[in-house]
Amino acid sequence: MLTSLLFLGVCFLAYANGANDNFKGVASLYGSGTVSFRQALAWATLTTLAGSMAALFLAQTLLVKFSGKGLAPDDLIHTLPFMIAVAGGAGMTVILATRFGFPISTTHALLGAMAGSTLLATSGNISLAPLLSNFMLPLLLSPLVALLSAGLLHRGFKLWLGGRASHNDWCLCVERPDSLALAGNVSMDMALDSTLIPSPSLDRQEACAERQASQIWGFNFERLRDGLHVCSAGAVCFARGLNDTPKIAALLLLAPGFDLHGIIIAVAIAMVLGGIFNARRVAETMSHKITTISHDQGLSANLVTALLVIFASKLGMPVSTTHVSVGSLFGIGLVNGQANRSMIAAIALSWLLTLPCAAICAAAVYYTASQFQ
Repeated sequence: MLTSLLFLGVCFLAYANGANDNFKGVASLYGSGTVSFRQALAWATLTTLAGSMAALFLAQTLLVKFSGKGLAPDDLIHTLPFMIAVAGGAGMTVILATRFGFPISTTHALLGAMAGSTLLATSGNISLAPLLSNFMLPLLLSPLVALLSAGLLHRGFKLWLGGRASHNDWCLCVERPDSLALAGNVSMDMALDSTLIPSPSLDRQEACAERQASQIWGFNFERLRDGLHVCSAGAVCFARGLNDTPKIAALLLLAPGFDLHGIIIAVAIAMVLGGIFNARRVAETMSHKITTISHDQGLSANLVTALLVIFASKLGMPVSTTHVSVGSLFGIGLVNGQANRSMIAAIALSWLLTLPCAAICAAAVYYTASQFQ
């Protein structure tokens, strides 16, 4: 019975994780208007699933860290009530935050659940050293690194594009009519004279500079940028699946009768379903309520998030994709002066409440589950 409860608890946690986390990688795509909500959700689903499958080969260190070794006594880790409590406490915390549209960290919730169940089971005997060194430091530092990196990358991006601008007051452009981006002071008759021959247009420096900057080595920069944006969003979702799947799967790793491949597949499916059916509220928060997002800003935020999470996964550092992603968006918002500070404060408060909420829920679940042992 307890084994079945553990399996259901882990699947529930994976479902909650998918509902809260699956859309975070593509939030900038939806927020900038690059794709629709359905298109963003479909891309997030496919790339997250790919990352979950890749976790079998690229994230073995995280499987060990999130089995609870070093944080709780070994004889406690191997008990079913402890694992059920961790899965249940973390799952309830994440699904509650999802209900209110707050993007929180499943990593954070898992730590709180481990701490709460360990404190109850051992009457306060818990090792804080591995909690601080292996878990808390990466969680605290990752959003700061993301904030600075995204802000600097976007600032450099803007300076580079600004350097491509023309310095003349007026410019004469000769373009094909189907590629001519008409400014407000250009007569529509210029675009209707012919559909075959190039058309000249006289315009102000700002409009010409914008059109000039959109061409790099003969390629349309806007299309190239949007393609990179979509790829970077997929990379973030892939990295999130790679980083989160082992953390959840580790709860079943020590239980009898479970195969590692089967665990990964079950967790991946539950995460995908959570993202499909319950991602909308967190999607609106990430896409529209933290800061306004342009195409360039979304690309910068996603590149930083993807690189940091993949790098952390390779090193076995349990960083939160949520913290990195929100930190990147906030860094972009600070640079463009459009950050929603009240929403950031509310999200930060939800992060602070994650640990105690998960600890209390896990302690209650552990007490209940231990009665059936």
